[in-house]
Amino acid sequence: MPETLASERPAPLARIPSTPPVIGPVASHVPRPRWSVMIPAYNCLPYLRETLESVLAQAPGPAEMQIAVVDDASTDGDVAALVQAVGQGRVQYYQQPHNVGSLRNFETCLNRATGHWVHLLHGDDCVAPGFYAEIAGLFGQYPAAGAAFTNTADIFMRPTGAEVRERPPVAPVAGIIEDMLLRLALGQLLETPSIVVKRSVYEQLGSFYAVHYGEDWEMWARIAAHFPVAYSPKPLARYRYINSTSISHRHIKTGQNIRDIATVIDLINEHLPAAHRQHLKKSGRRHYAIYCLSLVDDLYATDPAAARTQLRGAVRMSPQAGTIFWALKAYLKNLIGFRRAKPAAQA
Repeated sequence: MPETLASERPAPLARIPSTPPVIGPVASHVPRPRWSVMIPAYNCLPYLRETLESVLAQAPGPAEMQIAVVDDASTDGDVAALVQAVGQGRVQYYQQPHNVGSLRNFETCLNRATGHWVHLLHGDDCVAPGFYAEIAGLFGQYPAAGAAFTNTADIFMRPTGAEVRERPPVAPVAGIIEDMLLRLALGQLLETPSIVVKRSVYEQLGSFYAVHYGEDWEMWARIAAHFPVAYSPKPLARYRYINSTSISHRHIKTGQNIRDIATVIDLINEHLPAAHRQHLKKSGRRHYAIYCLSLVDDLYATDPAAARTQLRGAVRMSPQAGTIFWALKAYLKNLIGFRRAKPAAQA
């Protein structure tokens, strides 16, 4: 066999695509279940069992639901063995030949999905009983919807165990969110485990791109710019909030979240009517700055350097009097708290 010259080999794909990667249609000879639950996983072994069990507890048979773990070359243990032990052959497993990064792993998930409705469920998140029935009901009632999502409850890992905290609902009753795009321009309304997207929508719009943090926010806005989005206020998704091994936590620790979100807000702005762009861009930056400040109290208890990074980033994101006031208040509150705690710790 002739040797392939280095100059003839395909260039490696960029870890962060600059344009939405193409999601090709499913081949005509491939059986199509209704659902594809695609679980991207990377170094989340301590949580993956709970994720899988939450799906399997409410899953119909293989003809109705594909369930697959797509492992981005994890290094924290034997993911394949866990998938086999929990899934007992019901869950497909695919491992990337090398670590490709979260965006390319999502792309692989979408291209390997064969179902009509695709649920991307991160390997450290889970769903509550009734999630899939609720989503099916939304698609049945609103067939024009390109995506459907439920309310979310956050899982906080505390020294005493997991604390589950329900989020305020996006709307009081189930239905189409009429102003979804404009509301997304102001801030992220949902987390990835809560939303199911028709595969045909990904085929039309492409996959996730541009940033590693906030790529989902951009994706949901892109969908809302082209399709109706249905919603149920039932808190049936579970989002694990800033666990210490997550990609999101690493970005928050370094401040990459702030840099990426500035890009996301600019991208979302391109989908907006011209009359709304300037106002909503400024408002979106202010709302995200407030979110950064909301992280500070928890971060000061576990990672003071990350807390200070978020304080500085909030002011850069929205250098307005209100943001500066709340950033200073948060800093002084925690500074005084640590000074009071220090003598007790030394005693």
